[in-house]
This record gives sequence, structure tokens and C-alpha cells, in this order.
Amino acid sequence: VQLQAFGGGLVQTGGSLRLSCAASGRTFSIYPMGWFRQAPGKEREFVAAITRYGGTTNYGDSVKGRFTISRDNANTVYLQMNSLKPEDTAVYYCATGWGNSFYEYDNWGQGTQVTVSS
Repeated sequence: VQLQAFGGGLVQTGGSLRLSCAASGRTFSIYPMGWFRQAPGKEREFVAAITRYGGTTNYGDSVKGRFTISRDNANTVYLQMNSLKPEDTAVYYCATGWGNSFYEYDNWGQGTQVTVSS
């Protein structure tokens, strides 16, 4: 499966963005999916994950209550980001897998840059 993240951009503190991760190739719905982010000079950080059919979600502590992960019946996973903060600035990546660690994931897509201005 090939993944492509898009929807990033520049937003002010307190604003919102919606990221999308589009999949192609092998049947998308067989995979649980996750979002990670990586800021310059920092390790890749777990953001959110969702199970195969969307019944269970999991979030990193820094985004709980502000971000929402969802998926549709086609080939797309979404990350709704509200109440954005400057510390949310990073490149955001989607991947297949489940868990809080990046090594539990595969098929990393090309990331999308999110910049939150103060």
C-alpha cells in the first residue's frame, strides 16, 4: 500500500487544520492506521491511531482533546486538529500499524508540513 499525506499549511495559534492520508494499492481497510509527527531536531512522536474499521482510537498525551482521527469507507484517514499550538509545528506522517512507537508502523507516506504561528 502507498500512502500520501496532505492538507498541511500555515495556521495561527488556536486555529484548525484537517489532514488527510490517501491510500492506494492493496486493500486499505485491512490496516490499522496512525499519524506521527516530527519537528526539527526531535524524535518522531506518536499522534493518533485508529483500528481497521474505526472502532477504537488512541491518542498521544499532547494532543488528547484537541485532535480527532477518523477514517472513511474509501481509502482515506483524517486527522482533525483543533486549538493548534506552536508546539504542534512539525511534519506529519501517516503509516499503517498500531501502537505508540514508530517501529510498530510500516508503509510511511510522504509527510505534510504543519506550521502554527504564535
